[in-house]
Amino acid sequence: MRAILKYAVLALALVVTPIVAAAEEAKPRLFVSLTTDDTWAASKAIMFAHQKAQKNGYDAAIWMNVRAVYLADKKRPSHIHGLMAEKGTSVQDMLTAFMADGGTVIMCGACSKAAGLTKADYIDGVQMGNFELIESWLFDPNTKTLGW
Repeated sequence: MRAILKYAVLALALVVTPIVAAAEEAKPRLFVSLTTDDTWAASKAIMFAHQKAQKNGYDAAIWMNVRAVYLADKKRPSHIHGLMAEKGTSVQDMLTAFMADGGTVIMCGACSKAAGLTKADYIDGVQMGNFELIESWLFDPNTKTLGW
């Protein structure tokens, strides 16, 4: 019986060790929950996810929910205030650049519906969210979250 137990523990260790090692070596991730359509606050969140996290080795996603869904509507202009924006840059431009560099922009499906928006209303590259997509980011052990 002891020999069986010994081999069972050894077999379990051989299975679990590579999984734990892979999780420890995985790229760090940042999940930003953006809820506001205030362009100043939103541009700060996008800049942080893109210029700070993503450019420093993180996989980054921005989950646009509540009123933030309006910011990716290609029909709505979105001037950016402050020193962050180059002349003529919009929130949509910032999101497009973020996605071009590998960032993920996820729209809340329920919030989009409440706002009267569909995927066709959004800039190219955004993904419509569902629980599986959000779960893959939010509950990943290598993910840090940030609310904005």
